[in-house]
Amino acid sequence: MFIILLLLILTVYLTCHIYTHYGPDGRLLNKIPGPLGLPIIGNVLLVRSTREGLWKVLCYLTEQYYPIGKVWAFFTVAVTIRHPDDLEVILNSTKHTDKSRVYDILHPWLGTGLLTSAGSKWQSRRKILTPTFHFNILQQFVEILIEEGERMTNSLKNAEDSVTKDLIPFISEHTLNAICETAMGTSLQGLGSFQQQYRKAVHQMGEFIVYRLLRQWLKNDWIFSLTPRGREQAKLLKILHGFTEKIIKERKDYHKLTNGQYLKNLNKDAVADEEIIGIRRKRLAMLDLLIQASQEGLLTDKDIREEVDTFTFEGHDTTSSGICFTLALLAEHKDIQERVRKEIDVIMKENQEKLTMKSLQDLQYLERCIKEALRLYPSVFFISRNTSEKVQLKSYLIPAGTLLHLNIFGVHRDPKFWPNPEIFDPDRFLPDKIRNRHPYSYLPFSAGPRNCIGQRFAILEMKAMIAPLIYNFYLEPVDYLKDLRIGADILLRPFTLHRLKFIPIAKKCI
Repeated sequence: MFIILLLLILTVYLTCHIYTHYGPDGRLLNKIPGPLGLPIIGNVLLVRSTREGLWKVLCYLTEQYYPIGKVWAFFTVAVTIRHPDDLEVILNSTKHTDKSRVYDILHPWLGTGLLTSAGSKWQSRRKILTPTFHFNILQQFVEILIEEGERMTNSLKNAEDSVTKDLIPFISEHTLNAICETAMGTSLQGLGSFQQQYRKAVHQMGEFIVYRLLRQWLKNDWIFSLTPRGREQAKLLKILHGFTEKIIKERKDYHKLTNGQYLKNLNKDAVADEEIIGIRRKRLAMLDLLIQASQEGLLTDKDIREEVDTFTFEGHDTTSSGICFTLALLAEHKDIQERVRKEIDVIMKENQEKLTMKSLQDLQYLERCIKEALRLYPSVFFISRNTSEKVQLKSYLIPAGTLLHLNIFGVHRDPKFWPNPEIFDPDRFLPDKIRNRHPYSYLPFSAGPRNCIGQRFAILEMKAMIAPLIYNFYLEPVDYLKDLRIGADILLRPFTLHRLKFIPIAKKCI
């Protein structure tokens, strides 16, 4: 009986394998170049590696199979693309907007919020949240971003001497403060240890999510929950969800205390300063829109947490990564750092050493530096989509239901579109050079219908954080970018120390 059952399973398995590889879709996919695989398991052995090894494999495959390649694992094929023409076909389409099943590994943490949702749910969430990042609202947020940048700078000034900092924990503390006080309307002052636990858990989740992705790829994801790593991930989720639930509760309590008067006026002028029951009215926050939508029956408490989890993570971690790499590049390029400093000095002198919305917008050279840093080190280095129907790319016809890997890191360093791509050159983003460049060769915030909803917020925040640091300190590298160890993660970041020295600049009294 056992032998018959085994033969039956083997027959079904081989039938599925033959159909997958040699059926109509398989024949189309077999035309795409890729590494030779073993029978049945395909290219599975390529991903049986460390996070660092996996990153090196991804980089190798990107260069070896340009501009398109594929890898197989059992019945699954992943196609990677990096040519701007192909990226435009997918990203500019209203049909191929659904994220691939790769993002399923984020569901235990982020649920199906704006990042991971699909179809009508994604459309409705996007509609609810878009007003949060309207230009007029950003003007309210800028004051907080500037205050947080000053707070970060002052923490270094208090040392009264040169300070060496590991960038990721140092910067992420302040970007987390910024997203919570702006988008969530909640200050983290006095929650230092709780905040630190959250940031540590976010970074640890990267390792667990990559590990789980490999289990999913190797077709034994069910084993994950039984392993020590699976149990450890459950502990991290408790910390992450506990943090965001505390934020939501605090904001709800505020509205109860003010009898919901602020929510009633959300669609009116939400920027005026006035007193409501002895408490100063807070600025419009994304969380307020979510709470209001829940009171109208459009969202549940679980829906609210999905979006708060999503924006708290994405709103602080991606920006932190961008700031860290920008500071590191400026530290290693003293001439460019000095040019940024001169621009900031002029702006500060004109504004009595105070930053404003307009002065941040006037920091054009700093903005070019940030854009160039995001080209070399995009925080989100890939996007994964699922094709909803057959789609003709530049050279190949892709079947419906194919998992597509959109390689942002690869296209950003493509010498066909970026001469000397490894060189840090902010002048690549001068208006005359942008004009004739392929619009889909630069995608730090994605593009098309599912582009990043907070990209203007992110640029303003990065300026507000970086400007006071450059104004008050010389930057010196301790750990060089060429020596950093990068590993496969949710975002692009090193998993080793990334230290920078901040040397105070003596300021003349004015």
